[in-house]
Amino acid sequence: MFPHRRLVVPFACALLACGPCAASAQTPAPTPEQWQALQLAAAAKSDRIMAAANRHKGLLAQYQAMRNAYDEDKSPVFRLIFGQYVSWYQSFIGDYPDAAASFSIKQVPERDDAPSPLGLPGYNAHPALATITELAKSYPIVLLNEAHNVALTRSLTVQLLGRLREEGFDYFAAETLYQADTGLQARGYPVDKSGFYTEEPVCAEMVRTALKLGFKVVAYEAGPDASGDAREAEQARNLYDAVFRRDPKARLVVDAGYSHIVKSGRYLGGSSMAEHLHKLTGMPMLSVEQTMLYPHALASDDHPIYTAVMERLHPKVPIVFTSAADKPWSLRPGYDVSVFFPPVHLVHGRPDWLGLGGLRRPWFVDSTRCQQHFPCLVEARYAGEDDDAIPADRAVLDQVPLFGTMDMRLMISSQGVPGTDLYLRPGKYLLRFSAENGDLLYHRNIAVPARRGDDD
Repeated sequence: MFPHRRLVVPFACALLACGPCAASAQTPAPTPEQWQALQLAAAAKSDRIMAAANRHKGLLAQYQAMRNAYDEDKSPVFRLIFGQYVSWYQSFIGDYPDAAASFSIKQVPERDDAPSPLGLPGYNAHPALATITELAKSYPIVLLNEAHNVALTRSLTVQLLGRLREEGFDYFAAETLYQADTGLQARGYPVDKSGFYTEEPVCAEMVRTALKLGFKVVAYEAGPDASGDAREAEQARNLYDAVFRRDPKARLVVDAGYSHIVKSGRYLGGSSMAEHLHKLTGMPMLSVEQTMLYPHALASDDHPIYTAVMERLHPKVPIVFTSAADKPWSLRPGYDVSVFFPPVHLVHGRPDWLGLGGLRRPWFVDSTRCQQHFPCLVEARYAGEDDDAIPADRAVLDQVPLFGTMDMRLMISSQGVPGTDLYLRPGKYLLRFSAENGDLLYHRNIAVPARRGDDD
């Protein structure tokens, strides 16, 4: 079984956009072939570290093993590659700010970028949720992408699912899902063995939401040996066989990573999954790009168009631009519409976009029940789901930040009992506090009311 697909950093990006990778005046810059060899070696080491970390009991212990390995190797190439692995696990434990910082793809302007929508006559910003729903009415297939380590980029997808179901969409496919989990549809929620990125609670919530809404949920990832164009073609065949071969009138929503959803242009020496799927079905598709115009940990990594739009409009929700004739604006060719995500606002150390547009509300937890076992993992699972269900939300409580510098750790350790918010839909949950090794420290049932001020 294949656990993940790493993102390979191009040679040009490594030298131009990734500062630590640039050669010093004394050390010659590596050739593209040398750079690829260095990456492959770093990736092999990263895979070994992750496999060893996964033998630890408890997700928090697994992350700590990953973080320690990151601290021990100062090699820029290793940190560039392994930073992506670390960021996955930071998202898994609910540490979204650090996940975004550990692996960040700088959005460099490209030659074929569209002009800024701010300067185009007739183009105006609109809430993405309503506008994408309206655009989708004309399509049998909607493609939405995500940056796997940045859960923000799948938060809008969760909100869209209910509206798309109302418009008649009846299949939902997620790249991360394992076909081996044949019980997912009947069970109604993802578990540890359902996928790789589904270990992250918002991703799990995306899949759980689709199941609760009545979507037929499809796993479509290619086999472990497929790469490049062969992987794209196999993904498309899996989608076609699971959906349209059986149900030609189906309407499909697809969640994929990065450029798998680009509808035109050369991709990895061949064609994208979207292009292969179009060849198989002949159906029009709406391609929604969500991985380029979001706030990065470093403002210098933001695309200049993103920066200008945020400074001018100060949106509070994700937005898209359309013309007076309802033509959507996209940053790059091959996509139909680009989503701008607003700046991240932290409350008690966690981003408030976790509210998912009002679907969830914050539930404060403090570390009293950690019984001085730090770091401590707190999780909220839906009542009625088994112990291996992915929680609705989870967060780490600690007297010092998991990924902070020693100076930061010493400063924060004197600030008292830590606390934070879990973001939960109204309903009943089992709240669980566990030590780093996964041992249970405390648990209790809670009821999250639909409105603030109601009795718990």
